[in-house]
Amino acid sequence: MPKLLVHFSQHAQPDQPLAPGVQKIVRQANGSIRLVEASQGSLLLAQLSLDDRGLWLQVATGVRGVHVNGRPIRRMALLRAGDAVYVDGVEMLIQGEVDSPVLPPSAQAAVNDDEPRLLRGVGGPHHGRSFTLDRPRVVGRGSDADIEIDEPALAEQHARIELHGERVLLRDLGHGEGSRVNGVAVRHCWLQGGDQVVFDGQHRFVLELANDPQQRPAPREEFVFNDTDAEPAELAPRGVRRWPWLLASALLLAGVLSLLLWFGAR
Repeated sequence: MPKLLVHFSQHAQPDQPLAPGVQKIVRQANGSIRLVEASQGSLLLAQLSLDDRGLWLQVATGVRGVHVNGRPIRRMALLRAGDAVYVDGVEMLIQGEVDSPVLPPSAQAAVNDDEPRLLRGVGGPHHGRSFTLDRPRVVGRGSDADIEIDEPALAEQHARIELHGERVLLRDLGHGEGSRVNGVAVRHCWLQGGDQVVFDGQHRFVLELANDPQQRPAPREEFVFNDTDAEPAELAPRGVRRWPWLLASALLLAGVLSLLLWFGAR
């Protein structure tokens, strides 16, 4: 089970580790948003549940204003490290484990890699796109960047993702404020499969490695977020669902009777 904690971006309360079980997100009488084990005397807004399947966010009935990475959630979502949960204007980052070297190794040239390694966009303009890591990939605002992110706050060459043997390194190029990996602010970081990398707050990518036993578990695509724009279709009443079949049967019976009368008259 991954080691996760909740980081309050506005420092509403100290970072709080997530233990297996349920922790509730509540609004207290003074209006503050807190993460507690019991909600007595407070308004329950949502709850986080950590189990062997992962970390689940469940929104209380009738509550609105809960978002994950900018997308509204009405019922339930399966979270991963690096996700940003917003509740009534309070941001909570789900932080996981990272491996940040003090001094990164020297850059290497492109290598022949038999195992496919992909950086897949899961948020922002690059959502759905994949970038292979068969060669170093530069992330930045410049038009010559491999992964171009058109944000004024980002440097023309912000970071580079490169292979070192079987390991993947996120290297800060020294022109920005670093990046976030699994919700943790980093400059240089070794990446594992399933790690979520965020540039400039909204450009989200997940590293995918083939056949990596150390790959961090990632939610299946259909469980990442609920489709909040499409409500489940309600089943028609039983009688309404059955009347087309009754009508078809009646027409068929009428046809048979007509044929009998026709041939009988002859």
